[in-house]
Amino acid sequence: MKPRSLMFTLYGEYIQYYGGEVWVGSLIQLMNKFGVSESSSRGAIFRMVQKNLLQVRKIRNKSYYSLTELGKRRIEDGIKRVYTTQSQTWDGMWRILTYSFPEEKRELRNVIRKELNWTGFGAISNSTWVSPNPLEEQVLEMVNTYKIEDHVFLFSSSSIVSHDNESIINKGWNLQVISNEYDIFIAEFTRKFEELREKAMDNTLTDTECFIERTTLVHQYRKFLFQDPGFPRDLLPTQWSGAKARELFWNIHQLISIPAVRYFESLYEPAPDQEIEAKRDKAINPFRELYM
Repeated sequence: MKPRSLMFTLYGEYIQYYGGEVWVGSLIQLMNKFGVSESSSRGAIFRMVQKNLLQVRKIRNKSYYSLTELGKRRIEDGIKRVYTTQSQTWDGMWRILTYSFPEEKRELRNVIRKELNWTGFGAISNSTWVSPNPLEEQVLEMVNTYKIEDHVFLFSSSSIVSHDNESIINKGWNLQVISNEYDIFIAEFTRKFEELREKAMDNTLTDTECFIERTTLVHQYRKFLFQDPGFPRDLLPTQWSGAKARELFWNIHQLISIPAVRYFESLYEPAPDQEIEAKRDKAINPFRELYM
C-alpha cells in the first residue's frame, strides 16, 4: 500500500471516530502493520502537511496530527460513497459542469479534473462533465475551496436534446471495464471471506489479523471510488457486478469489525489535553442508507 493512501484509510476508518487526532507514534505503529517503515510514514506525513491535508499540534515533546478542512472533505466524501447504499431510482436530472481555465491555471485545471473524477462525474468533452447524482452541494463546496467561481458553471437538466441517456453514460464512463474490475475483487475476496469465516467459527481469528484484513478490504474497495460513479441502480446494467461486490464487502466488514476496532484502540493515543468521546458504534458499523 502507498503510505499516503493508507493514511487516508486509517483516518477514514478509525481515527475520525476518536476525535480525529492521533499521536504520531500511534500512527507509525498502525502503518507498520502494513510493512510501512517509520521513515516512509514520516515522509508521507510531511508531504500531507505540505499539501494542506494534515496539520500538527505540539504538546511537550510529542506531535499530534489531525486532518485539515480540505483533508476532512476528502475523507467525508469518500466515506459517504463507500458506506452509503445507492438509491434505487434516478431523479431524472443530469448535473452538468463546464469550466474554462486560462493557461496559467492549467495545474489547477488538472486538480479539478481529479476532484470531479473522484466525486463521480464523467467527462463527455474536454471541459464538460456530467453526473446523474445530486452532487450540487459537493461541487459548490469544491468551487469555494479552490476559489474558482469565475471559471466554473454548474447546470442541471432533465433532458439532453441531442442524445439519449444511454449515449451519455457510454460517453462518460466504460461500465464494462468497471464491472470487470469488480469481478476481480469478487474472486479475490470471496476466497478471503471463506477463510475468515472458517477462522471465526474455529475461534482462531486474532484482533491484529482482523485489523489488517478490514483495513486492507476497505483500502482495496475504496479504489472503486476512482472508477465507479455510483449511479442510481435503475441506470445500471442488469446483473451489475458492483452490487455483488458491495454485498461481499459488507459481509467481510461486519465479520471482523469488532476485533479490528478493538486492536486499533490498543494502539491509539489521543492528545492529553483532549476529552475524547469515541464514536465506537459508528467505527464498528459505518454503513448507512441514503434515500433520494
